Amino acid sequence: MQRRSKRAMRTIIILTLAAMLILAANVFLVAVRKVHLRSGTDLSRYADSANTVRETTKALRGNIYDRNGTIIAQDNKTYNIYCILSPEREHVEGQKYYVEDREGTAKELSRILGMDYDLCLHYLSGWDQGIWQTELGTAGRNISQSTMEEIAALNLPGVEFTDSIKRVYPLGTFASNLIGFAQSDETGSTIGRMGTELYLDSYLRGTDGYRVYQADKDGHILPGMKEDSVSATNGYDVYLTLDQEIQEALEESFQITRQRFNPTRVWGAVMEIKTGKILAWGQYPSFDPNTLDIEDYNNYGTQLPYEPGSTLKPFTWAAAINEGTYDGSAQVYSGPFYWNSDSENHPFRVESSPYQPIENASKKNWGWIDFDHGLMYSSNVVAATVQTELITPEINLDYLKKFGFFQSVASDGLPEETGVLTFHWPMEKLALSYGQGSSVTMLQMLQAYSAIFGDGTMVRPYYVESIRDHYDSNHVIYQATTKVTGHPITEETAREVQRILYRTVNDDDGTAKYYQIPETTLMGKTGTTQVYVNNSYLSGYTIASLMSALPGDNPQVLVYYCFEAPYDRNAHYYTEATQNLLRKTAMRLGYAGNASAQENPDNLIEAGEYDKIEIQDMPSLVNHSLYYSEEKLKNLNVEIHVLGSGDTVIDQYPVDNAMVSTGQKVFLLTDTNSFIMPDMTGWTRKDVTGLWAVTQFGFKLTGEGKVTSQSIPPGTQVTRGTEIEVVFESE
Repeated sequence: MQRRSKRAMRTIIILTLAAMLILAANVFLVAVRKVHLRSGTDLSRYADSANTVRETTKALRGNIYDRNGTIIAQDNKTYNIYCILSPEREHVEGQKYYVEDREGTAKELSRILGMDYDLCLHYLSGWDQGIWQTELGTAGRNISQSTMEEIAALNLPGVEFTDSIKRVYPLGTFASNLIGFAQSDETGSTIGRMGTELYLDSYLRGTDGYRVYQADKDGHILPGMKEDSVSATNGYDVYLTLDQEIQEALEESFQITRQRFNPTRVWGAVMEIKTGKILAWGQYPSFDPNTLDIEDYNNYGTQLPYEPGSTLKPFTWAAAINEGTYDGSAQVYSGPFYWNSDSENHPFRVESSPYQPIENASKKNWGWIDFDHGLMYSSNVVAATVQTELITPEINLDYLKKFGFFQSVASDGLPEETGVLTFHWPMEKLALSYGQGSSVTMLQMLQAYSAIFGDGTMVRPYYVESIRDHYDSNHVIYQATTKVTGHPITEETAREVQRILYRTVNDDDGTAKYYQIPETTLMGKTGTTQVYVNNSYLSGYTIASLMSALPGDNPQVLVYYCFEAPYDRNAHYYTEATQNLLRKTAMRLGYAGNASAQENPDNLIEAGEYDKIEIQDMPSLVNHSLYYSEEKLKNLNVEIHVLGSGDTVIDQYPVDNAMVSTGQKVFLLTDTNSFIMPDMTGWTRKDVTGLWAVTQFGFKLTGEGKVTSQSIPPGTQVTRGTEIEVVFESE
């Protein structure tokens, strides 16, 4: 029994030693002789890097989300087709592993892939030129799993697949010039090419994994060969401040503007005032990053400097108020501003001058008005007066620079122009007071107005909220915080400007009243300016804009909207596009039904009311008979006031070619010496200043709101030299 056990033990030991000797011999032959013992494979030609196989495991690019977790950009796993063309590829048991039937294979592939048959056949005929393996162009890349499975089910010899990754954008054109796009490079990696995808590419890209091993010519991994692998690490996820609903409302408004005004381009943004978070940012035309039908790679909000026009005027007023030289009730003449300058190019107002005077839009003249109404009426003349008499052009420029104009905002890597400042000649200095001659960007406007609407505190706009670990969203790589960029004005100054901008929207004679919405009150300022291109102004085109904030009694969010289009006098009357954005923003952020909006419901332009208001050009009636003039005005549905007892019109308000709207008061002057005083009860300041402008009689206006009393009773004949006192009160 013991002998058998010992004999068995010796047998085990001998077999073990034999196995070890065989293994050692195999290792020896592999390492020294370069021969695989079992298969007899000559490994000499595999001993160097030629037999080392490296397989790359592609990392998934991080997702991009809106503020509520909606996916804006993500990677989808796809497949690429490659075809083996060489008949020299080894066969196994009679099975061929190359494309032998070119025509039949081309027929099936072209059918499934929707590609041209001749082109497909051309790719598959590459062996005639010595091409061992081929792809099928763009038609064979990034195909879906279902398409791959449909082709694989045909068992076409030589047709094989590799994994690939395609970047997709589920929301299509959503903020596309801000988001940008990513594409596969020649290695199959997805690389950011534009916008956020480019700016945050190093965070989004991730790190590819790999597997390295040695194999024989048939791809078999041989025992004893080295193998190494590292898993891929996906990129970080990026969360933006954009809000899907507000962004889509913005882009919907672009389409409304497109249908109404046939614009060359449109751009706009919505931003939280106190934080600087951008809730919406976009432009038209844009593009779909899934198809890359790109017309313009520029981001209009940062790379399109433009003359802002009257939306820059509040900063001129803010400078004067902050300097302590402003009295909003003081009177100023709104007629043509004739100017001259001293030896240092400092402009000042004069009675007459050889230079072209500064005039208001459509050459309007409201006579003597207070400085507050100068901003409410968007008077270029009053803006120039504020700059030259209450402050100086140099002080105004200093404030504009404090507000961040003509310098980089440096927000989240956005490619940025800084605008052009023209401030040497007297006319250039004057033009700066009302937003012409120098250019700014939307990004600068957002930052600057955050101080106006934010009680003097200016913040930097931003749209990247955070960067987070793809595997653990609680692991925050980057978290944005509000960046205060200055305090260019005091809280008291900001509140004073806000008060005037509130009236600009909500008073009956405010120039922005057609932007009112029923959900909440607003404050804001309109702008209209020429388009400067290639050192000259583009004939027949203007940029119309609105800078606004809501709610009007406690501004929390600003809404900025611009469009460049053929000149249209109705640009600030047909406001349905901007109202659409304002209303949906108010509802989205919970400002609809704000109590302040209901305090003065008669002042609101109800939804759809713009359809009831017709805007037409005022005809030229001067030197025409009164009968002719009244007949000419019949179809305009205006309220006609004849001033004087003459039979011929010698002056009119509005002037010819100015805009006149349904229900507006029209004054026809037939006598320069006297007229019968109308009953002005309930008139707005705009109505009274129209009467003032056409008669050139003396008026003294006090209070705000609508007319409650007048010093000359209705029906009284008023002669030149009589001062007419009018009192306004708010309801």
